[in-house]
Amino acid sequence: MLKVGDKLPQFEGTNQDGETVHSENLIGKKLVVFFYPKANTPGCTAEACNLRDNYAELKKQGFELLGVSADPVKSQKKFSEKFEFPFDIIADETRDIIEKFGVWQLKKFMGKEFMGIVRTTFVFDENGICTEVIDKVKTKDHAAQILK
Repeated sequence: MLKVGDKLPQFEGTNQDGETVHSENLIGKKLVVFFYPKANTPGCTAEACNLRDNYAELKKQGFELLGVSADPVKSQKKFSEKFEFPFDIIADETRDIIEKFGVWQLKKFMGKEFMGIVRTTFVFDENGICTEVIDKVKTKDHAAQILK
């Protein structure tokens, strides 16, 4: 998993509108990249909606937001439209971005082990250097963890 001091990996991904997002276009801005397991599930909805509800303050403090999951574009589009997200969410079906950030890991749930996305948020400075890794995401109060 990426850690504080690491550089933003180079990547390109497809957003909810089918447009390509390139990591090199994100340099020069403070960036929040949040990974979530699955669109339209309770925890992921709470997290993304909390970021949406605090988007004005995040933008005021200079942050750009980018969400990523392995859901297909169609699912990301429905998720984004349903909750009116003002930020891009990436459909990383090949898990290229997910694996570059190191969030595809062994998980345990109800006694079963499986591979999946570990809910994690990375904060980068304007130079593309990771300044914070939030691995204990409070889905209903996530913006406060970033803005602290």
